[in-house]
Amino acid sequence: MTVTLPPPDPHVEDLPEPSDAALIALSHDDPERFAAIFDRYFSEIRRYVASRLGGGPADDVAAETFLTAFAQRHRYDAARPCARAWLYGIATNLVRRHRRTEMRAYRTLERTPVETDGGHAERVADQVSAQQMQPRLAAALARLSAGDRDVLLLVAYGELSYEEVALALGIPAGTVGSRLNRARRQLRRGLGHDPLVPGDTE
Repeated sequence: MTVTLPPPDPHVEDLPEPSDAALIALSHDDPERFAAIFDRYFSEIRRYVASRLGGGPADDVAAETFLTAFAQRHRYDAARPCARAWLYGIATNLVRRHRRTEMRAYRTLERTPVETDGGHAERVADQVSAQQMQPRLAAALARLSAGDRDVLLLVAYGELSYEEVALALGIPAGTVGSRLNRARRQLRRGLGHDPLVPGDTE
């Protein structure tokens, strides 16, 4: 017996995935829908937290980010289709509670001998990580104010735009620009180059 299956609907694959805002709205009545937000963003939020605190607390803080987001989902601004900046803002607030851990990680890395491997100089975002950061960069980051460091690392490691950083931190976009410029000037003074610009030297 031959079973003839209907042809696939050509429009099904063209249907866009629900936006973050739509999923969050659906999760009000169906909490399990929030799992899709977790699936979309957990890995990058964890990487960002690890860049600030090291790998040890990263899993717990990243998980707490999503628990907090879930608890606050009724307050999410549905006019914003993408929840990425919102999640980074929650993660950054949680990192602030672990400021001593972050400073301890930077001080430890500052005392860690540099392993040279030829072209492995102080590159930007992929080295703004508590696991592989050069000691001089760790020391320079430790000297930044908390607000300046938050902006710098959201841009450098989270790859957020000024507008997204402003949303994440609840500050004006102009303040983001001024904090970032100040942080970069301080890093340039401490390192002799701007780590956000590959190959930059004074």
